Amino acid sequence: MSAQENAKRFFEACETAQGWAGCQPYVADGATFEAQSEPLTDVTTVEAYCEWMRAFGTITAPGAEYELHAESFDASSNQAMFFATYHARHTGDGGPVPPTHQETHSHYVYVVQMDDNDLVTHMTKVWNAPWAMRELGWG
Repeated sequence: MSAQENAKRFFEACETAQGWAGCQPYVADGATFEAQSEPLTDVTTVEAYCEWMRAFGTITAPGAEYELHAESFDASSNQAMFFATYHARHTGDGGPVPPTHQETHSHYVYVVQMDDNDLVTHMTKVWNAPWAMRELGWG
């Protein structure tokens, strides 16, 4: 598989709450993560992010879905980008408050750096977390 194909498979596994088990085949050892978003400030590895998404998508907001609007791959930098909207309703346990039954339709972007073995080495998530948290009734 190519870097572009692996990046897309990683994105899909992450966004469908497959956790580390579903994402690991597409990720290099020690892959790092960053986001300037309050819920994710302590998340520094791709593995930890994948598990955060698994918990959110199966415990806090079971049945959450994403809508992919655009994707691109830059062969010169070996980076993939995905722009999507996350659709979720807080009906499960988890989160900072009991279930609110409110929903979010939150835009976000993944920037995924691939290595020469076509594996993810770094991911940046661009996300307006306060917007999503307010929509969910958390702030």
